[in-house]
Amino acid sequence: MAQRKTERLMNLVFTLLATNQYLTKEQIRSSIAEYREDTDVAFERKFERDKQELRDLGLEIETGTYDALGGVTGYRLLRAEVELPQIDLTVEEAAVLGLAGQLWDHAGMAAETTTALAKLKAIGNDIDPSVLRMTEARLSADEPAFDAVFDATGRRMPIAFEYRRPEGETTLRHLEPWGMTSYREHWYVGGFDRDRGGPRLFRLSRIVGDVKPDGDPGEYEVPEDADLKKVARALHPPEPDATAVLQVTAGRGQSLRRHAVRVDRLDDTTDEVEVAYAVQGDIAGDIASYGPDVLVVSPPELRAAVIERLRAIAEVHA
Repeated sequence: MAQRKTERLMNLVFTLLATNQYLTKEQIRSSIAEYREDTDVAFERKFERDKQELRDLGLEIETGTYDALGGVTGYRLLRAEVELPQIDLTVEEAAVLGLAGQLWDHAGMAAETTTALAKLKAIGNDIDPSVLRMTEARLSADEPAFDAVFDATGRRMPIAFEYRRPEGETTLRHLEPWGMTSYREHWYVGGFDRDRGGPRLFRLSRIVGDVKPDGDPGEYEVPEDADLKKVARALHPPEPDATAVLQVTAGRGQSLRRHAVRVDRLDDTTDEVEVAYAVQGDIAGDIASYGPDVLVVSPPELRAAVIERLRAIAEVHA
C-alpha cells in the first residue's frame, strides 16, 4: 500500500513538472493509472490528500489558468522552485546515488510515468522530458531474474535457481541472498551458498529460468560484515581472446566503447568499434541491450547470438 502511494506521488510530481502549462484535474487524472481507477468521489479525496502531502514536503503546487477570462483551474510545479542547489558529493555518495538510479530504472517504476507523458503529449501539452531522464526507455536483455531476486533479498527468503557458468554448464544452486550489487555494468546477488557451504556471488544474467522460493521469509540473518562490493572487485574475469567488429550509433554504446581497441568514424551517425572479449554470452548480452544502436559485423557466431537474444526479447514483449 505504501509503495503504491509513493509511486503515485512521484508520478504526480513528474506529471506537474513535465509541462509549463496548467493541467486540469481531468488531465492529471487521465495521466495517472491509480487516479483513473477511482470513482469521482474517491479521486477528489485522494487528489486533495496528495496535493497536501506534496505541500507538506515543501513542494508548492501553483494554481491558475492561461485563460484571461478565467476558466477551469489548473495545477503545475515550477522547476525553479523545486530544483535543489548545487550539491557536492563524495565519490562514495555519488556511487550510491548512481546505483539507486540504476535500480529505479531496472525495477520498472518509471513505466507508468512514461505512459503519463505520452498521454499529456496526446492532449496537446508542451512536455519537457529533460526533467524525467530516469524514465527513458531502456532495452534490458540480461536480467529477467532481477525482480524475483530483489524481492527475496528484501524478505530474507532462500531461493533456488539454475545457474549457467561461463563455459556453458548449468547447475541447480540454493542461496540465502544477502544483497545485490552492480559491478562493471552487471547486477549480482551475493549470499550464503547452501550447496558450497560458504559465501558466493552470482551474476543475474547467468540465471536460467525462474527463481523459486526455497524456504520461508525471515529464515536467516544477514551477517553484519557482509561486503558484496569487495567480493565483486575480487572477481577476475578471463583474459580476452577474441575481438568483435561493431557498427555503433554515434554517442551510443558507451560501455562497449570503454573497452574498445579501435574506434573509427564511418559517417556522421555511425562508428566502427572493435572490442576485445572473453565470454561470448556476456558481450552478446551487452550488445543486445543497446537494441538497434549496435550492429555486429563480425564474428558471425556473435552476430547469431545477439539476434537470438533480441528475438527472445521481442517474444516476451509481443
